Amino acid sequence: MSQPTEPSPRSGNPVDRFLQLMQDRGASDLHLSVGRPPIFRQSGRIEPIRYRVLDDNDFMRLIEPITPPHLWKKYMESGDTDFAYEVPGLARFRVNLFKQERGMGGVFRIIPTKIMTLDQLGMPESVHQIARLKSGLVLVTGPTGSGKSTTLAAIIHQMNMTRPMHFVTIEDPIEFVHENRKALVSQREIGPHSKGFTPALRAAVREDPDCILVGEMRDLETIEMALNAAETGLLVFGTLHTNSAAKTMDRVINVFPTERQEGVRGVLSGVIKGVLAQQLLRRKKGGRVAAIEVMFGSPTLSSLIREGKTHQINGYIGQGRSKGMVGMDDSLRRLVREDVIEPAAALEKALEKDEMRKWLKEHGAVLPEDAE
Repeated sequence: MSQPTEPSPRSGNPVDRFLQLMQDRGASDLHLSVGRPPIFRQSGRIEPIRYRVLDDNDFMRLIEPITPPHLWKKYMESGDTDFAYEVPGLARFRVNLFKQERGMGGVFRIIPTKIMTLDQLGMPESVHQIARLKSGLVLVTGPTGSGKSTTLAAIIHQMNMTRPMHFVTIEDPIEFVHENRKALVSQREIGPHSKGFTPALRAAVREDPDCILVGEMRDLETIEMALNAAETGLLVFGTLHTNSAAKTMDRVINVFPTERQEGVRGVLSGVIKGVLAQQLLRRKKGGRVAAIEVMFGSPTLSSLIREGKTHQINGYIGQGRSKGMVGMDDSLRRLVREDVIEPAAALEKALEKDEMRKWLKEHGAVLPEDAE
């Protein structure tokens, strides 16, 4: 097969030609795996490139020159690593390297150089309330690749443009780069700037911050430190891989041993100020769109968390529409009503599938027999 005829690399690294083609085609991800030709993800679908099957030498020729030496050593030893890579004048990319059955593999995800605003992302008006918070814990959640980083960047950007404050971000790797506007933004990357999220968070509390962003709350110690930081009066943003506000509360609580969970419920109920849960779906006309669940803290929510009644949170969100809260399934229904997504896609992502199926049929939707 012929090789791609994309423009020559801008910075001289062989992989740049694929990254240029990736942007030209509007793809979100580039997959390079030994045993397969290069593959793009476009509008959520996998699209192979006309190129030969990659072998180990191809992979190393493309990837080793752009990988920081200490991370290449780590990758060779452990089988995975993450870093950010920038092609000047093109874009920044989040890179994950891994090893798989056929050999080495890697994924590049494009990070837009321009940070999108909340309005450009089509976020509900109520999300702007989060950018006005001064303390507490806000969690942005969703599966991998659902746009959590993009949403958080938009919130931080709005705060940066309007509020004189000090942000400390802890990321792995740094994705969106924030210039200092009204705010001072100190961005720290795991690896070059700190050994891990926990020591970086411990240090961040001593750096006179008004707001701390924890790129990923991966373990008990990091979650505990984020809760403690929010308890001291700081505004703390974090991310989790959950797809609803109710599951997010359960995830935070259940990471702790049983004997500690009652105390954690008390702390969480006191600091939680908001949860944004999002899932990405294919648009009918191409591209992707986010379905967003928005939950805000209140004395009622605090009581539900303290009393272990997180199963009632979906109902709590439904009763909070007048305050700007939006349920995930309501967000999906709106996208169906506006003819943005297929009914079957809404059913697949719905939290209450039986209710969604009933609603879709009442509104004339024809669902495939195997629709879940």
